[in-house]
Amino acid sequence: MAVKQREIEIKGARVHNLKNVSLTIPHNQFVVITGLSGSGKSSLAFDTLFAEGQRRYVESLSSYARQFLGRFDKPDVDYIKGISPAIAIEQKVISNNPRSTVGTATEIYDYLKVLFARIGKTYDEETGQEVKKHSVTDVVNFITSFKNDEKYLILAPWRLKEGISTKKSVEILLSQGYTRVFVNNELVDLTEAKTIKHVTDKSFIVIDRLKHNLADEDYLSRVADSVQTAFYEGFGDAVVFQIDSKKYSSFTNRFELNGISYIEPTINFFSFNNPYGACQSCEGYGSIIGIDPNLVVPDKTKSVFDSGIAPWKGEKMSEWKDNLIRHAEKYKFPIHRPYAELTKSEIDLLWKGNKDIWGINNFFEFLQQNSYKIQYRIMQSRYRGKTLCPDCRGTRLRKETNLVKIDGYCLSDFILMPVTDLKNTFEKLKLDKYQKEIAERLLLEIKNRITYLDEVGLGYLTLNRQSGTLSGGESQRINLATSLGSSLVGIHVYFR
Repeated sequence: MAVKQREIEIKGARVHNLKNVSLTIPHNQFVVITGLSGSGKSSLAFDTLFAEGQRRYVESLSSYARQFLGRFDKPDVDYIKGISPAIAIEQKVISNNPRSTVGTATEIYDYLKVLFARIGKTYDEETGQEVKKHSVTDVVNFITSFKNDEKYLILAPWRLKEGISTKKSVEILLSQGYTRVFVNNELVDLTEAKTIKHVTDKSFIVIDRLKHNLADEDYLSRVADSVQTAFYEGFGDAVVFQIDSKKYSSFTNRFELNGISYIEPTINFFSFNNPYGACQSCEGYGSIIGIDPNLVVPDKTKSVFDSGIAPWKGEKMSEWKDNLIRHAEKYKFPIHRPYAELTKSEIDLLWKGNKDIWGINNFFEFLQQNSYKIQYRIMQSRYRGKTLCPDCRGTRLRKETNLVKIDGYCLSDFILMPVTDLKNTFEKLKLDKYQKEIAERLLLEIKNRITYLDEVGLGYLTLNRQSGTLSGGESQRINLATSLGSSLVGIHVYFR
């Protein structure tokens, strides 16, 4: 029986500055390689140990897989024993791709997309009502709650196609095998078409007449077929009419509410790297070339009165400042308070203005309208730069994604939270039984990866943070958290 190797044995390492170095390194311990610059620390750790661990793992793959991975040269060493597949984590920026974020680099965002596509609920922005579409199963489940022997009708709204008269529609229905319609709460035989003057909102095609009987083996199959036909004939709508109680129950398989259609959530709907989900204003970059607030208000310790608004200087442009000062008392705007101390509502008033106050946005609209004059074009260009997209708040996603929520949170809320707050939010997330069953595995992966990010000291970052803005140390810790979250065991990790 072979004895398990408990250490890495290296003999005769001669890579770069190494001169026949031989040593042993214990497994499952934190080992630090120190020495003077140029003494061969990186040559030993990365060019010898990591390179050989990576090479041996690739050599274990099939020849088909190896052709896509390239060739790995064997390091200059007599032999190495007890080495495992290896991961190298260096202090360098993950990616300079403007579309790469902390969320995508750690794969947390990928899991969040699937989570919202699977269990997210869409709500109307004004009423707060949930937007639902019904399936055949939903209607069948509703019918199974009826009392035994209860009589009911499965109906489809009777809608005339453009250019077709009521008489012609009756002929078409008869040719399709339908014999009755339900008009103004009464069954009408289609052969008596003369009694039907015109089709109204209370006119239905009778798809089936049934008596509730679960003891019949073929009963539910017949119900399901009839409901499916009702959805087809009703252009997405079906109605169940209970004869004794004269109760109508309407169903639709269209994703809409109160006549308004909504986008049905899919994974691509939540992807800013896909044209379908990206914000249409910034195309998924989170920023646009527009008026940069930091250029407009370069010194936020100044007030409006002290010329804190840079473009409102000079004899001509100071008219905008004077306008605000004249109406400040009426709207209780603090003209002497530093910009940095203004409340959100006060900043909104300053930028958006109202019927009396000319806001900063109005000022730049004025410049745009007069851009045929060179002096206005020059002034406008002074304050243009890369700025946060106003439509998506920098989240890169189209506005409609904010209507899809889980426990009151939309995806934008999650990616704008610091990781520590996100971790606490997921611990307290309230889901119904159906959502828990669907999302159990997803939630486990998300929580694990968020926890590792927090534990490596990156709890202050948001998932929306662009990868290219991270420091080398932050990038290294993100790589570490990603490796820990992958659930690999028996791997040697090398840090530089």
